[in-house]
Amino acid sequence: MIVLLVVLCITDGVLAQIRYSVPEEADHGILVGNIAEDLGLDLTKLASRRFQVVPSSRTPYLEVNLENGVLFVNEKIDREQICKQSASCQLNMEVFLENPLELFRVEIEVVDINDNPPSFPETDITVEISESAVPGTRFPLESAFDPDVGSNALRTYDITTNNYFYLDVQTQTDGNKFAELVLEKPLDREQQAAHRYVLTAVDGGQPPRTGTALLVVKVLDSNDNVPVFDQPVYTVSLSENAPVGMLVIQLNATDMDEGLNGEIVYSFSNHISNRVKDLFSIDPRTGRIEVRGEVDFEESSLYQIFVQAKDLGPNAVAAHCKVLVKVTDLNDNAPEITFSTVTESVSEKAAPGTVIALLSVTDRDAEENGQIHVEIIGDVPFKLKTSFRNYFTIVTDGPLNREQADSYSITVVARDKGTPSLATSKSIRVQVSDENDNAPTFTQPIYDVYVTENNVPGAYIHAVTALDPDIGLNALISYSILECDIQGMSVKTYVSINEETGYLYALRSFDYEQLKDFTFMVQAKDAGTPELSTNSTVKVIIVDQNDNAPPGAGSLGEERHSQRASAAHR
Repeated sequence: MIVLLVVLCITDGVLAQIRYSVPEEADHGILVGNIAEDLGLDLTKLASRRFQVVPSSRTPYLEVNLENGVLFVNEKIDREQICKQSASCQLNMEVFLENPLELFRVEIEVVDINDNPPSFPETDITVEISESAVPGTRFPLESAFDPDVGSNALRTYDITTNNYFYLDVQTQTDGNKFAELVLEKPLDREQQAAHRYVLTAVDGGQPPRTGTALLVVKVLDSNDNVPVFDQPVYTVSLSENAPVGMLVIQLNATDMDEGLNGEIVYSFSNHISNRVKDLFSIDPRTGRIEVRGEVDFEESSLYQIFVQAKDLGPNAVAAHCKVLVKVTDLNDNAPEITFSTVTESVSEKAAPGTVIALLSVTDRDAEENGQIHVEIIGDVPFKLKTSFRNYFTIVTDGPLNREQADSYSITVVARDKGTPSLATSKSIRVQVSDENDNAPTFTQPIYDVYVTENNVPGAYIHAVTALDPDIGLNALISYSILECDIQGMSVKTYVSINEETGYLYALRSFDYEQLKDFTFMVQAKDAGTPELSTNSTVKVIIVDQNDNAPPGAGSLGEERHSQRASAAHR
């Protein structure tokens, strides 16, 4: 059965979380849910908004069809393999859409099925009990193991009905069950040297599954005195990461007998977990318990160690005690920063509050050691906003101007409140994309262009230049001449301009005596959207050449020639 729960949390960047549950061992292709539909997303826009799974949150067990939002089982999920005996088993996934950037958290609870029966480590369990043991004496038995959890986990133990013993089922602090064999009636070795029973472990599944072992109780001749611990339960504190060989506790048991009957050997009881055996050792002669492995608070904050003490005499009976080891947390884990999504570029026209990136911050430590302060360092126009649980968004915090800064390096620092404090930093780089917010600007408001008359038509006469601080098409400038009349004719019959370079050319030979100067406007226009333009004035001044004789110069010469001829004739 697939169960759906949608929790709406309208915040910046993170809009909601959605929860499903799926039974373990579900076959490939089994539908878990439709993320898009259940979140109320527009299915027709999934492709255009680039609906996708955050890569760091991918799991091989589940897959999402990005075209329609369907979440389905990709591989069979073995809950016991991925979550061990954790009470909760959850797979997390994050999906997001762009334009605008939205993040959704998907939580999939893997529901345990009763696919494992309890089992004992050995098929035969032997317990040795002195015939002098008094009714009420307890003897811990080796525990069965069931990898299932919750109601499917090991629930109780049963024993074959008999007149001598009953079972008392105990629950440890971690929820695991173990059984103690309790003597109800005195034993007599001469009457019966051994008792055989079937020990059954029963889980809580429907229907329940069971595992059995043969329990053999060997009755020993009387040993006058049994060892006695100072107290039945010891409680000690141990710092995590304690070095190997460090003393946890020094146990002490006494035996009133002498010789071998009073010499005590310490050992762990049969029903302690393998993990406890990996982490701790006990000296059989001294009762000294030491650290053997790496003790990590984040793995477990409490361990129960069951210890037995037995003398070396014949027919020895063991005494038992329990050691509770409380692990204290050290600030040995720095915060971890994980970016879920990062927008590579942001428009310089982006409004304040535009989401740039989504990130999560975690710390495996507890209490103050796991409390985190997160901030952006440096003078940048961005800020952090809390989005959802340990998620944050980076948003714009003011106007952006690409012409002043075309990119920003944003550094996020997460610092815990432990002593000493541990910190982690991560940086992202965001490009500022250009908007056409600058019109071209001419280098001069007015250009004076001097052209000598009698110029060659088509000759280069000057260049106008405009600059645009934008980039790309927004800075691609084209030049043109604005239409106007000069002596009744279009200016474009007088001059032309190269639209790419701004070079001006004379289209005719100017005559100073006919036209001494003229003025027109040039325009520089970019290729952005919308197009922006600016104008400048060009004044063309015709420079005179000595290309004309003084007025009347031809008749004076003729008069002088006539006078010379007359004189000669006389």
